[in-house]
Amino acid sequence: MIDLCCIGHITSDKVVTTTSTMHMPGGTAFYFSCAVSQLPINYLLVTALAPAEIHYVADLRAKGIEVKVQPSAHTVYFENIYAENQDERTQNVLEKADPFGVEQLENVAAKVFHLGPLLADDIDLNLIKTLASKSRVSIDVQGYLREVVNQKVRAVDWPQKKEALQYAHTVKADVAELQALTGLNDPKNGARLLAEWGVAEVVVTNGSGGSFILSGGEIYTIPAYRPKVIVDATGCGDTYMAGYLYSRIKGEGIQAAGEFAAAMASLKMEHPGPFTGTEADVRQLLKKK
Repeated sequence: MIDLCCIGHITSDKVVTTTSTMHMPGGTAFYFSCAVSQLPINYLLVTALAPAEIHYVADLRAKGIEVKVQPSAHTVYFENIYAENQDERTQNVLEKADPFGVEQLENVAAKVFHLGPLLADDIDLNLIKTLASKSRVSIDVQGYLREVVNQKVRAVDWPQKKEALQYAHTVKADVAELQALTGLNDPKNGARLLAEWGVAEVVVTNGSGGSFILSGGEIYTIPAYRPKVIVDATGCGDTYMAGYLYSRIKGEGIQAAGEFAAAMASLKMEHPGPFTGTEADVRQLLKKK
């Protein structure tokens, strides 16, 4: 059995900052997979993209990542525009890929399935239920809260949230996503509401403000580890979840797993593109702090 399986689209990304413009593959599927590839864990990515971008898969496989590919008419094309404050991002979507179905996962067994939808219709309720019947499900809710209007991404509610989240063991949201999901301004109250809906571990990130995790009625406060220099914040949330789920699967407690995840995300910010460090790099940063 596979330890960890991520389901999500690889994207073609255009990343615009105040100092540069970069073109690269992206999306939860990409950043999460690259981060996990640096860790000693049995991993599978299930993704979908158009033939024109199949070289992205070849590059991932060259890193030692096992990839199951679903053909798609298009590849998701994202434009990410960052302000000087890297916590602020504007997104445009120029193309959408085909959604995932139950048939692509029929023969896949994993201890944890991590769902990284980019848009609301990527992974439907039926697939969430099916995966939850096999093992634990982790969901990054960002895609379920994204609506594309005239190529612009705007936050919306998720109509099936209460039904879907009862099947999720772990849910990750940033502060803005949590507010959109629950309608509550206080992130801790928002996390408690998700727990009432059936989520066992609620992971809430707040960029440079750190993060917290709610589980069993207890709130675990996770500090943000300041990077030496901020180069590229794209994919930090995905890197965080890669570190968190890895640590939890390996048997670490919630506080330790959260701190490992935060340190891993900090190291990722120091370089363009995905995380390229090692577990030893993360442990060294944690010792220093």
